[in-house]
Amino acid sequence: MNKDKRRLILEKLREENPHPETELNWNSPFELLIAVLLSAQATDVSVNKATDKLFPVANTPQALFDLGVDELKQYIKTIGLFNSKAENTIKTCKILLEKHNGEVPENREALEALPGVGRKTANVVLNTAFGWPTIAVDTHIYRVSNRTKFAMGKTVDDVEQKLLKVVPKEFKLDVHHWLILHGRYTCIARKPRCASCIIEDLCEFKDKVID
Repeated sequence: MNKDKRRLILEKLREENPHPETELNWNSPFELLIAVLLSAQATDVSVNKATDKLFPVANTPQALFDLGVDELKQYIKTIGLFNSKAENTIKTCKILLEKHNGEVPENREALEALPGVGRKTANVVLNTAFGWPTIAVDTHIYRVSNRTKFAMGKTVDDVEQKLLKVVPKEFKLDVHHWLILHGRYTCIARKPRCASCIIEDLCEFKDKVID
């Protein structure tokens, strides 16, 4: 795909949603960090249902650490992999308290050193909480980028690096949200909703579903 077509796609996505936001509920960098940590292999809806009950009780590293693993599990047991996520969450809180004065570090290396936090989670926190022009690539963004031919790659890391290279600076802060929402609601996995897609005329997917 050429750069002019990519720009048109980004302009259309921006026009439709000028100020995109994550669908996870959060009110502080720490709440966002925990929500994203819990969202691995789970839906944002399921995470929000859990954190809407959890955060009013414990929404700081100290409060969540004091809650403990067993009590935390009761709040997040409806989320997939809740046992390991509870362990990682409490370990993360301990590190934040001991090494970062109870604050979420605005630093990729420090974030990725936290249990259960990989590059994608770090990218989301840096982008959404701190305004960094990072691009977190999940399964939705990987699919949309490859299917449309916007930024092709064999791995999520390949796609991330390609997106960082081809997306103009003015779009980098929001492109992660545009692509994830597009993949979640329009360019879905099994049968993409091409007939209602605002970028269908620019997309280079060969097997479009127009009917």
